[in-house]
Amino acid sequence: MDIWKTRMPQNPLELVALSVADQRTALTDGDVDAAIVRLPIDRDGLNVIPLYEETTVVVCAADSHLTAADELTADDLRGEVRIVPLDDVLSFTVPGTDAPRFGAPATTGDAIETVAAGVGIVIVPMSLARLHHRKDVAFRPLADAPASAVALAWRTQGASELVDTFVGIVRGRTSNSSR
Repeated sequence: MDIWKTRMPQNPLELVALSVADQRTALTDGDVDAAIVRLPIDRDGLNVIPLYEETTVVVCAADSHLTAADELTADDLRGEVRIVPLDDVLSFTVPGTDAPRFGAPATTGDAIETVAAGVGIVIVPMSLARLHHRKDVAFRPLADAPASAVALAWRTQGASELVDTFVGIVRGRTSNSSR
């Protein structure tokens, strides 16, 4: 953002929050020119540059026995109630965890609120645990979980010069470098 502001002060950068479910449609419908997306995404008609992988964490109540460890494994979660929100961005199972006896919360924020009440755990990328952090919850890395990949995506057809400039900034090009 800072580099964009410095190089392109006459073109403000507008940030738009997208759900994972809406990220591809927002790109293909032209609602956004480029997006930071969570992989996997259907790449048909899109350019996609992987940026980084994010650590997967377990969110639990702050007073949970799980907070005794600095890092958890799937075996540590046996018998825990795993809450999977409807907007879940991770698609993997953890053997030995139990499904809750209530319906899935609509959002990750709602799921973490339930965890704060002392009911179950939620498994999310670290950025979502930080986004929804509360004093009454804690999170620990889940060592044997897959990482969550994040990428920059934009349409293959019709990309503007501004999008090309943005992609260059993300790729680390200086103002003097050429493509």
